[in-house]
Amino acid sequence: MERLKRRRGGGMRAGLLAAALAAGVFAVAAPASAQAPAEPQPSAPSIEEPQPAPAPPAEAPAKPNLQLPDAVMSTPPGLPTLVPPSTNSGDVDEVTLPEKPAAIFTGDSSWDAGFKNLSASFAHILDAMSKAGLKPAGRPLAVFLSADDTNFHYEAMVPLETAPADPQIAPDVKAGVTPSGSAFRFVHKAPYDEIDTTYEAITAYLDSKNIVAKDAFIEEYVSDLKDPSDPNLTINVYVQPK
Repeated sequence: MERLKRRRGGGMRAGLLAAALAAGVFAVAAPASAQAPAEPQPSAPSIEEPQPAPAPPAEAPAKPNLQLPDAVMSTPPGLPTLVPPSTNSGDVDEVTLPEKPAAIFTGDSSWDAGFKNLSASFAHILDAMSKAGLKPAGRPLAVFLSADDTNFHYEAMVPLETAPADPQIAPDVKAGVTPSGSAFRFVHKAPYDEIDTTYEAITAYLDSKNIVAKDAFIEEYVSDLKDPSDPNLTINVYVQPK
């Protein structure tokens, strides 16, 4: 059975995207000799062979880092407010996510720049929506599709009142739908840098219930992403079972 791997460079989120496979260990017994030797043979002298010099460490690949223009770094007003179901980090509810039309931007970021780049992505979507005459109908979402220790690939979404006639809202913003179906909702209310504590609670809960999750997870930003040190920053984290 697949298990969720608990690892990310400096945190837990990437671990929720990678399934850990159990490694099989096989032992092979050597066959017994047909006849014992007539007399013991002298042991050969031990010779130490020279060891090759260790290879130099490979250079780490460059980190992809989305950098949107400064013009879209401030979030325009007009997003609906959302009252979280709980204010305790790690609380869980079983919910059903409704499918909604949404404006979507797809991007890549390093984890270190994640807060800044997600905030910029939502501002960019809202700016494109405003120019197209579209109105938001829900809080911004980020769907984390894949990740490794340093980077992640995501879809930033803002729900729409109605689906637009033209699915191409802007050159890099398209119309689509939000994730839907059954999910477990966990609430993080603490500074952004402490969100891995919530993911530790999520991992422990899924392990205790023997739940295998989909290889994606969803964050709904109840609070605007303005200050990563805000102690009242509230994020709903949704995990959908397979």
